[in-house]
Amino acid sequence: MRKKIVAGNWKMNTVFSEAETLVTEIADSLDDVELNGAEVILCPPFIYLEMITDVAFESNFKVGAQNIYPADSGAFTGEISPLMLKELNVEYCIVGHSERRQYFQESNEFLKKKVDALLIHGLQPIFCCGEVLPEREANQHFDVVKRQLEESLFHLAPAAFLNIIIAYEPVWAIGTGVTATKEQAQEMHAYIRQLISEKYGADAASETSILYGGSCNGKNAAELFSQPDVDGGLIGGASLKSAEFIKITTSF
Repeated sequence: MRKKIVAGNWKMNTVFSEAETLVTEIADSLDDVELNGAEVILCPPFIYLEMITDVAFESNFKVGAQNIYPADSGAFTGEISPLMLKELNVEYCIVGHSERRQYFQESNEFLKKKVDALLIHGLQPIFCCGEVLPEREANQHFDVVKRQLEESLFHLAPAAFLNIIIAYEPVWAIGTGVTATKEQAQEMHAYIRQLISEKYGADAASETSILYGGSCNGKNAAELFSQPDVDGGLIGGASLKSAEFIKITTSF
């Protein structure tokens, strides 16, 4: 049975003292709530990973990174390798977030290399896909998502693909306060699962967790997560508020 997952993407937010307070509040709260089998992942900025993995060791959450460079080492100033994450007991890493695609021009081909680099070292990619507003308005959203999956993931062998988590993020809903309706989310999640089934078979499709990302919060999470193909959320702004994030984690 596939995992239910809530992953918090802190993006470039919090100074150290704020990060320490936030993770402590989340860790303490997770000890007191019923997650109904859901897995919680926190993805802080790189410089807090060691501190947060230490907290996670005695808490009910896992740790992910927000990015990597697809090489073990080398002259790549400012970058972080999968090996560095592995040494810190980081288990997950976001790949292909729309902000990386937009601001850093990361292509599907480059994201493919990131996915491969993570899998080599036993880290699980949280692979983001989704369309911008003009693509949605032009009814191209299915084609866009299909191309992203085909060019960055569908080269994987079946056994390797089972380590992939997918996050559908309609770009027009990220940080805008506009959320895809539960019907829009379900429609795309079902389509993604169909594509996986066609490529890797029904069993792989049924085992792949597909998360929703895009202005998901404590008020709409339960409605979104109630959809049959929505397995949780990749949470941005709401993950910076401990009480609201905890409410999301208990929305299944």
